[in-house]
Amino acid sequence: MPARILIVEDNPANLELMVYLLTASGHKTLVATNGAQGLEIARDSRPDLVVCDIQMPAMNGYEMVQALKADNGLRSIPIVAVTAFAMVGDRDKALTAGFDDYVSKPIEPEKFVSQIEQLLPLEMRTAPRAEQLSVEERIPHREHKGRTILIVDDTQENLNLTQYLFSNAGYEVISTRTAFEAFSLARQTNPDLIISDVTMPATSGYDFIAAIKADDKLRTIPFLFLTSTATSEANRSRGLALGAAGYLSRPIDPEVLLAEVAACFKD
Repeated sequence: MPARILIVEDNPANLELMVYLLTASGHKTLVATNGAQGLEIARDSRPDLVVCDIQMPAMNGYEMVQALKADNGLRSIPIVAVTAFAMVGDRDKALTAGFDDYVSKPIEPEKFVSQIEQLLPLEMRTAPRAEQLSVEERIPHREHKGRTILIVDDTQENLNLTQYLFSNAGYEVISTRTAFEAFSLARQTNPDLIISDVTMPATSGYDFIAAIKADDKLRTIPFLFLTSTATSEANRSRGLALGAAGYLSRPIDPEVLLAEVAACFKD
């Protein structure tokens, strides 16, 4: 029996990755982007487990766990801290504050679900069953094997998510954090698709696509924008006018993202 897991995380990339991993393992996820919202959802929904970031606006993780443990109806719900701990003292502080366990960032996709499920009853755990699946069962869309995607994003968490998602879907993935290096890699590798952030230092995604479309060797490569910040209709219109095949905003359901990418390869 899968669990209902509340994820409280203000970083869109980390949130997407955790939702994807837990949903793919059969669990139902509830999401919040700050502690106050997470506390409200916990009171309304009584999840089986809470996964909570520490540093968040409008009630941080320490404040949220204290509120949960002070509530007679919620104090028994296990709570996992997901954060980048720098010192042993920080780990002790989290456990003393009321967290039942912790997972360090950056999240390791191969281990995350089994780590989280240690606090769930045996009948709610799915990781052992998932590990027994064949490669073909665990990795969908194998028809995409051999296609190469070049991804550029200046945020490492975003790169981690997209690289894991597309690699598991059978794509070859090349990634970089600058548009300048991405252009060089595109010239070297001639990828089947380019996915780019919009707001990046030095060279924006708009400047990058303009350079791609001006290059005789690269101009026919499908180009998608995927952004967490430049999400207005004006931004979208500008990206499409420059020749992008699509303009996607985070947060986005991983399956929707996979479908958008697959659509770029249809004749």
